[in-house]
Amino acid sequence: MPLLDYSSYNESVSLLYKHKHVSTIYAGMFKKFPSPVYQREILELNDGDFLVVDFNLKNKRKAVVLCHGLEGNSQRTYMNSCATYFLNQGFSVFAWNNRSCSGDMNRLPRLYHHATIEDLDAVIQFVLTQVEEVYLIGYSMGGAQTLNYLGRMQPVDSRIKAGVAISVPVEIKSSAESLKKGFNRVYMKNFMYDLTKKLKIKAKQFPDLMDWSKIKNIDSFDYLDDHFTAPLHGFKDREDYYYQVSPARSITNITLPVLILNALDDPFLGPDCYPKELASKSNLIHLETPKYGGHCAFPLKNNTFSYAEIRAFSFIKELSQK
Repeated sequence: MPLLDYSSYNESVSLLYKHKHVSTIYAGMFKKFPSPVYQREILELNDGDFLVVDFNLKNKRKAVVLCHGLEGNSQRTYMNSCATYFLNQGFSVFAWNNRSCSGDMNRLPRLYHHATIEDLDAVIQFVLTQVEEVYLIGYSMGGAQTLNYLGRMQPVDSRIKAGVAISVPVEIKSSAESLKKGFNRVYMKNFMYDLTKKLKIKAKQFPDLMDWSKIKNIDSFDYLDDHFTAPLHGFKDREDYYYQVSPARSITNITLPVLILNALDDPFLGPDCYPKELASKSNLIHLETPKYGGHCAFPLKNNTFSYAEIRAFSFIKELSQK
């Protein structure tokens, strides 16, 4: 059964990075990794908005589609590291930006969330005009988008072969509750700062859409999701939003092999983000839970790459050899 009790990362991590906040902050703030050479494509969407995709077409046979995390973008360090690793292995790479994340504000009121599968599908349809087979790799929120896409977009195009979700909040409410605790609130405040800036821009774009005066009161995900995220995206309230967009609602429908790589010390993840029972009964859901790794980090000794992209590649390689 694909519940992976052993992870080689536990033996590969240095003593320093066994601290969850050290590894998370190092990967997010101090580690630097240059962006690959990319072309940029602007995808015009049917609803009048647009998406930005950065890509390197190295191989017309196979490609990875990289999905970034909340308030990330196509050129975050973890995205660059993964992209370069797969380019070195002979893959094409397509790294896409969610609405508002490319550096240019999107046109419509809506932004993005953990189940924005229509936008991911638009990217994938573009990718499939360039290559023969596709593998999806998502980080954090991008991992949720990956799992939701594979579980909800049925039937999945046969040219999509597998998915990898790294540091993924399988149950969004559990993740949100975890970010309220102790030092984790520092991460939450950083998200609040970035998202509040975007909402202020939306208030100028669409002044009559909602009561934007509430922006000044944003101090938690609870408040932000109740008053902005949920209504902007058609959900009744925060609880409805958390429930509907969580991959926990969709992963039982996945029909392709997927790897979920969630560190047990991840400060962004709550106890419901580790679907061990499901994985133990599944032939497709591979769950690896290293003791260490932090959030979107997994640093290695004497290696500029992280365990996350190395493990993603080995998972994909194993599938291609079967």
